[in-house]
Amino acid sequence: MELKAVMTPGRPWAITHPLRAFFVTWIGQLLSLLGSRLSGFALGLAVYQESGSITQFAIYSSLVLLPNLLLSPFAGALADRWDRRRVMLLSDVGAGVNSLIVLLLVTWHDAAFWRSHPWLIYPPVILGAAFTTLRWPAYYAACTLLVPRQHLGRANALIDLAVGVAQVAAPVLAVALLARIGLGGILFIDLLSFLVSTGALLLVRFPAPVRRETDPARRDSLWEEMGLGWKFIRDRPGLMGLTAFTGVFNFVISMVPTLITPLVLSFADVSTLGLVQTTAGVGMLVGAVVASVWSGPRHLVASVLCAHLLSALALLVGCLRPSVPLIAVASSVFLFSIPPIQSRAWAIWQRKVAPELQGRVFAVRRMVTLAASPVASLLAGWLADRVFEPWLAVGGALAGTVGKLLGTGPGRGIAFLMGMLGVVCLGNVLAAWFNPRVRNLEDELSEPAPS
Repeated sequence: MELKAVMTPGRPWAITHPLRAFFVTWIGQLLSLLGSRLSGFALGLAVYQESGSITQFAIYSSLVLLPNLLLSPFAGALADRWDRRRVMLLSDVGAGVNSLIVLLLVTWHDAAFWRSHPWLIYPPVILGAAFTTLRWPAYYAACTLLVPRQHLGRANALIDLAVGVAQVAAPVLAVALLARIGLGGILFIDLLSFLVSTGALLLVRFPAPVRRETDPARRDSLWEEMGLGWKFIRDRPGLMGLTAFTGVFNFVISMVPTLITPLVLSFADVSTLGLVQTTAGVGMLVGAVVASVWSGPRHLVASVLCAHLLSALALLVGCLRPSVPLIAVASSVFLFSIPPIQSRAWAIWQRKVAPELQGRVFAVRRMVTLAASPVASLLAGWLADRVFEPWLAVGGALAGTVGKLLGTGPGRGIAFLMGMLGVVCLGNVLAAWFNPRVRNLEDELSEPAPS
């Protein structure tokens, strides 16, 4: 049965043109992401300041991530069963209601109450993260139906641009707004952002893929569907190899931010660290803009590998000297490479996975991505403190060898670790290139019929 797509029936005022629907949705999600990042940063800062406990802050950070890991398969199955626009609506409405609950909790209780009861904020944090988890499989799967295949890389880059804008702008805005309107005001802004994104989704209509007669979603239970995404990837060696490549890539990009802060502070002050982070953030934004306007090489796999090679070189060069300009430029180049890698990799998945299966398959891919983050962050700190810093301390085990190239003293072990991550990136590129299933993925794995 040929796979076609049908437009979900809508009212006369609804935006049904696919590209227009994508851009309206993108604007709404951009504002929603910015509001969520604002409130998330401000709330985490408040938890730390009021409790005075790094443990409480670490628990808060983990609870934000945990629902994404546990619920991604369910979110993917739901995105394939339901209208993807409605799944995104459920995500925004649920997260918005949760923001209202947090706003009321913050308004009703003073700082002294939160110092003695910090755990009361955890249930709404978990609930909000659970609703947010529903968004991503549906968003990326809907993108395939709204954007022509030749422009999927650019559309994914726009999504990355929205994430980058939120990541760069939110901390700066949150610090400024906390002094003026307080945590309650920021939570109210977050609530307004959800209203805007919900309004955008109410205005648009997404095409809905017509299921094949053999589509498992017609007969399997929800639990069986949740395992289908993994089975789909496992049965295709090229996609399995690409998943492994992505897992290593995300492991590295999760370790680097953890290391940059102590590396810079080992020889510079906090204001210099802010300058380095801002420069790096600008690099990521420029990378997203470039990826959204330039289609890149015809072969997407080659484009992904070339961008990852650039990130490896940035890490190798950035570790050489304790120099602010050198580290700032290297950080900027490193983050510049991330949007092209992510957007082109997503385009491969969107082209090779049938639209009616994308929610489940994309959820597994996202779960692999997220699983690397907490492990990488914890391992980065342990390796830096217990292994690499002692090695390159004055008189350390590697002071007479590696120390002659990188120097010795505070921060040089961290620099050596970052250099080793550059070597890992090089190995990841070579492993993918010399794996014929990955290198020839675009030619060997057929694409589903267009929607």
